[in-house]
Amino acid sequence: MSSVSSVARIVFLSSDVVVDVQSGNSNTSLFGATYVALGSSDSQTKPIVKSVSQTGDLYRALSTSLSTLTTLSHSLPTPSAISRLLLILPRLAGTPLVIHLAVGLSSLSSALDLRSTVPYVILSGTRQEAHDNALLAARLARTDKQAVLHVFLSTDSTSIAFGDIPESSIRSLLSAPVRSGATTALNGHTSLGSLANGNAHVNGYAKGNSNGFVNGRAKEDGRPRIEAFSVDPDDSPETNLYRSYTAAALSTLALARRAVRFSVYAGPPRPETVIVTLSSFPTPPDPDPNIGVLSLSLYRPLPLAKLLAAIPLSAKKIIVPGPSSGPMKWSSLYVDLVSALQSWPADRDRPEIIPGGTVPFSTWAEYLELPSSPVGLAVLPLPEPPHVPAHESSYTSLLDHIFASRLDIVNSPHLVRSLGEDATRPEFALGRVRAQLEERAKLLDAVRNLLQHESISTDVHALLAKWLLNKDHAVKSHSLGDEITSVLETIPQRSSEVQAVLKLKAHFDAPSKWIIGSDAWSYDLGASGFHHVVASGLNVNILLLDNQPYSMRTAADPRGRKKDAGLYAMNHGDVYVASVAIYSSYAQTLQALIEADEYPGPSVVLAHLPYTSESDSALAILQETKLAVDSGYWPLYRWNPSLDKAGSEPFSLDSDAIKADLEDFLRRNNHLSQLTLSTPSLASDFVSSLGKTLEDARTVKAKATYDALLSAMQGSAPPVLVLYASDSGIAEKVAKRLGQRASACGLGVRIQTFDGLEGGIQGLVNEAKAGTTMLFITSTAGQGEPPQNGRELFKALNSAAASGSRPLSVTPEGAEEGAQEGLRYAVFGMGDSKYWPRPEDKGFYNKPGQDLDVRLEQLGGTRIVNLTLGDDQDPDGPQTGYKLWEPKLWSALGVSGIQVHEAEPPTITNENIKIASNYLRGTIVQGLLDQSTGALAPSDGQLTKFHGIYEQDDRDIRDARKEAGLEPAYAFMIRVRMPGGVCKPAQWLAMDRIADERGNGTFKLTTRQTFQFHGVIKRHLKPSIQAINRALLDTIAACGDVNRNVLCSSNPNLSHLHQEAYEFAKSVSEHLLPSTTAYHEIWLDKKLVAGEAIKDFEPLYGEFYLPRKFKIAVAVPPNNDVDVFANDIGFIAIVDSRGHLVGFNVCIGGGMGVTHSNKKTYPGKHIAEKIMLVQRDNGNRSDRKNARLKYTIDRMGLDNFKAEVEKLLGYRLPPSRPFEFQENVDKFGWSKGRDGKHHFTMFIENGRVQDEPGKAFKTGLREIATIHKGAFRLTANQHLILSDVDSEDLSKIKGLLAKHKLDNLDHSGLRLSSSACVAFPTCGLAMAESERYLPILIDKVEAIMEENGLRNDSIVMRMTGCPNGCARPYLAEIAFVGKAPGLYLMLLGGGYHGQRLNKIYRENVTEPEILFILKPMIRHYALERLEGERFGDFVIRAGYIAPTTSGKEWYDRMGGEGEHRVVEDIQ
Repeated sequence: MSSVSSVARIVFLSSDVVVDVQSGNSNTSLFGATYVALGSSDSQTKPIVKSVSQTGDLYRALSTSLSTLTTLSHSLPTPSAISRLLLILPRLAGTPLVIHLAVGLSSLSSALDLRSTVPYVILSGTRQEAHDNALLAARLARTDKQAVLHVFLSTDSTSIAFGDIPESSIRSLLSAPVRSGATTALNGHTSLGSLANGNAHVNGYAKGNSNGFVNGRAKEDGRPRIEAFSVDPDDSPETNLYRSYTAAALSTLALARRAVRFSVYAGPPRPETVIVTLSSFPTPPDPDPNIGVLSLSLYRPLPLAKLLAAIPLSAKKIIVPGPSSGPMKWSSLYVDLVSALQSWPADRDRPEIIPGGTVPFSTWAEYLELPSSPVGLAVLPLPEPPHVPAHESSYTSLLDHIFASRLDIVNSPHLVRSLGEDATRPEFALGRVRAQLEERAKLLDAVRNLLQHESISTDVHALLAKWLLNKDHAVKSHSLGDEITSVLETIPQRSSEVQAVLKLKAHFDAPSKWIIGSDAWSYDLGASGFHHVVASGLNVNILLLDNQPYSMRTAADPRGRKKDAGLYAMNHGDVYVASVAIYSSYAQTLQALIEADEYPGPSVVLAHLPYTSESDSALAILQETKLAVDSGYWPLYRWNPSLDKAGSEPFSLDSDAIKADLEDFLRRNNHLSQLTLSTPSLASDFVSSLGKTLEDARTVKAKATYDALLSAMQGSAPPVLVLYASDSGIAEKVAKRLGQRASACGLGVRIQTFDGLEGGIQGLVNEAKAGTTMLFITSTAGQGEPPQNGRELFKALNSAAASGSRPLSVTPEGAEEGAQEGLRYAVFGMGDSKYWPRPEDKGFYNKPGQDLDVRLEQLGGTRIVNLTLGDDQDPDGPQTGYKLWEPKLWSALGVSGIQVHEAEPPTITNENIKIASNYLRGTIVQGLLDQSTGALAPSDGQLTKFHGIYEQDDRDIRDARKEAGLEPAYAFMIRVRMPGGVCKPAQWLAMDRIADERGNGTFKLTTRQTFQFHGVIKRHLKPSIQAINRALLDTIAACGDVNRNVLCSSNPNLSHLHQEAYEFAKSVSEHLLPSTTAYHEIWLDKKLVAGEAIKDFEPLYGEFYLPRKFKIAVAVPPNNDVDVFANDIGFIAIVDSRGHLVGFNVCIGGGMGVTHSNKKTYPGKHIAEKIMLVQRDNGNRSDRKNARLKYTIDRMGLDNFKAEVEKLLGYRLPPSRPFEFQENVDKFGWSKGRDGKHHFTMFIENGRVQDEPGKAFKTGLREIATIHKGAFRLTANQHLILSDVDSEDLSKIKGLLAKHKLDNLDHSGLRLSSSACVAFPTCGLAMAESERYLPILIDKVEAIMEENGLRNDSIVMRMTGCPNGCARPYLAEIAFVGKAPGLYLMLLGGGYHGQRLNKIYRENVTEPEILFILKPMIRHYALERLEGERFGDFVIRAGYIAPTTSGKEWYDRMGGEGEHRVVEDIQ
């Protein structure tokens, strides 16, 4: 019987519940056979046996039965399985649980990582020990009600035979009461009265002797007196645990008649060297008179007093074997022993303690020859390694990812313990590098000498020659070195030349040597170790981490000036230099690190990592990095001197923003240079005219200012300055309209933004002195904040008010005596009283307007009209309040009797823009040629949407650029039209290339099953569209008021059905495309055949196009992955008995305003066309907020709308056919279709395809696309299916997936079911974070799910940064919609299958509130859900939220139900 079988029998007969973990991919474990055999026997004990896979939910399996003795058996656990146990066991430490781990000797150290997770850890080396300790563990867990970990070797190390203990005796042992009279002395000996073997000592020896020595002591040179030590206090937790262990050991002894010892000593009584190891692991057969071995079987608690008592006083050296694997040099036993030896008797010399090699070893000589590092106890405690901030792992992890086993961080903090505190200094590190390179130089000489030796064979000669040629090659130097070593070690009689090579064999590899430092080295470059490294000429790399944030650059210590380390290094001429920022450009950082490693000399890489503390979020670091890089504060570049030697340009500027500005400057400069060269007289004309031009410009400006002032002073009314602050443009329109009407009244009016007023407070003072009346109009942004173009003036007003001064209480110049003092002002504020429904948030309503009115009065201003507030909720919106305010204003200004009859210009709407666009042309061509700005005209910005392009700017750096006097960092988003989300590998490679060459280096898989590029600057727009066209794709109608990309279910298992549905989706998309040739003219340089003689015509859309966007989806039940009910038209496939497509049920209206119809043949593109035409002719074109199809149906009525469609079709639609949706999320992993093809669905979080440290997904997918013969399918949940893989290509594809970790599906069900829109920093509509924040929030919600055993349960959670719903949040079970930075609308109750809308549960929740709400709710769900009940259904049944049964009911009963309701009335 093996060790595993012996333990399995004890487990089966002693446990109430057994949880058996299956090993690897097999269906059984090493324990399983014994469990099955005992289960079919006549045993009276039949525990519940549960089988769980290594990736299963262990916590859930264990936590359901912890009131009784539960045992977990796990055979040959992998490191990842150990990591999972590290998370689970601390929560189960106080329960009657026994964990048996059957391990191999090499994996022992990994298993012992669990030591700190449970109160008791017991070790067994032989089958007998495993058997007896299994009994002891069961007794201990049952009596002490605490968890016990038993680690034993799965292979037998001894052939000692012993009999099985009867089942009845085992049950008696477990049920026997704990004897209250048991007392345990400090030395561990216990007296319990009579026991079966006649003595009561834990080690089995009479009279309390310890390990065979009489009276617990030895002679002078023997063991120390036990009472001489005082390490463990009597009442310490460790001591109490040891007492319980001793009691259980005595009970086991009484039953098994074998002592269960804490430790076993083997060897001479007075050894000079003692090896302390764990349990009875194999030791060499040859005895040594100077070596003793002390084996421990109890690892926690570790009674240090008994440990010391077992070590002979004669010991001069104590050797502790190191861990068998992993990065740690010392085992935890070594550290414990170091602490214990501090209590060694003062009258005795303390022995050296040496971290040794690993067991097993064949001879004592072999073991003692292993390299070791003696540690003298005189220098204890050992120096602690310096703390490495967690954020720095972003670079160190990347180094580890690139160079793997080659990486050698020469000044690693881990070296401090062995080499002292100087180990991290660059001078010390440089010395180590120099020594290592000298050793390698010796190896080179030794190899060359060996090559000259006549005795070596031809094969060895060839290997040595190859190694010399490839000695600096990262891979070949290692493989050739291994070959050389293995061959030379087989030579029986080795010459001195061979021995010299073997002695230096450790230097065959070509490691990548790195010294990592901080920007502190930049303050004294010439006298620091940095200088020595740069000047050394050695092949070593420096990574300098600069953590000063851009926003705090002015707060640097003025007494010290940071020098430019990059410029300093470049001046040496022979140093590779790069400046990188991983949070700005991962690809450039990767390239720089690889080039630095390849450069044959010193390399310096300056790395930006801006943070102030370890609590800073990755998002904050990302934003600071973007500010630094885009402003030019931290330029990205590479300087490679080796390129200069090859005749190439050594300097490469990698900062896109700086590069664009530089190219623009050089372009203009080159143009002027060409002009002056062709016409030399122009040069003098340019220079001579500069002064005259400036003078003329000043004259014109002065005259215009004088005329404006003169005009304003005419009449009795004072001059008027209208200031506005507006984000959306509505307040700006009101201000401009007010200015036009004031001018018509004869007033001299100027209009500008708040922040456009020069001088801030002083500007207001100047206006007050000039007698100007100030009219302020402001809207409300965010959480009661001022709009962007008014914040600087608000800051100035608040600062002045805080000082208590009244600068605005001045008398106008030239005013009559007794005239009214102070700046004359009036304020009109605009906001939404229902945007903040909670009573405590009411103060946010129109806060900027109210604050401004108060501040102006505090500073001495004179109010001429009381504050008036415009409310979006009023019948006419803000105009209701404005109509009351304006007459009072005219009266205060003395012009109330003047009738205004000016023709006010009509508001320019999207409909006007479309009509005037000449079928989507507008002035886009002219705008693309205008290089004075990175933007297009606002009207063209609306038209480019029809071409699949959105104008955006980087909102992370918007404020910084404004502060610097620059326009926003404009860039464009390009969306591809790709019906059904199917693309070929060549097309994938084209998209990957476009992202690198024209975009921001990443691309997005969207919820519309297509590609989306961000960060495309204006001059890259046309090349990008042309590159997309060359890939046989386009962007026409990907956005805009037309039918957009048509979705199609991505279930590859039903290949024939999917193909039919895909072809249908493609035909609908093609049929509903706009007919205008503007797209081809503008982007592809195609000209009309007849010039402008033939005018464009839109047979479907007309010159107005649609009132709003139009979306279509095709779903193939039972999967509703496209959220068919969220689209304007949804086609639900109906199949026949053979599984072939026969037609569709048609849903219209989106938002659950649906009707169904069916036709025996394809309803096809014609039904889609007729529905779209009815929407075109009846949609709301005056209010875009109510222009979607669902509102048209609500207004017309479903029956009337259907009748209009049938009228156009010419026939009535028959009733729908039954169908059922069973899921909404993607099925991850491998599957096989009916055609024999293989498909793999991979998890791409939020659809972002990019390279990150440890997750080079973009690179991996590029490699796959180069060999893949099938297709890529984008899912509507932002994930990716690698489809149509042939069986012969399967292993190759799997290898690439594993290489780049694209096959990692070990994510929670919550994360796999989540999705988010882009939001910040590129989306102009975003009010809060989404894509960058949702993974962070999921990390925290996952912890709640884990606590409640729901790790693998799927809950659909979605997040968007604004109400537009790009990630379809309104169908999710839990959803968050951004309202302001850090503030979200929380929705609950969506259908898991996408069949039901959710409803607002809470308004304006922050992260702490989200977690506070979800924690009890998820726990409630875990405890009381019904079988198969989804979270969205549960929150409705449990009364948290009311169901939404139709689109019109979405606003009804919002804010929760019953006791969960916090908002009484939300309109």
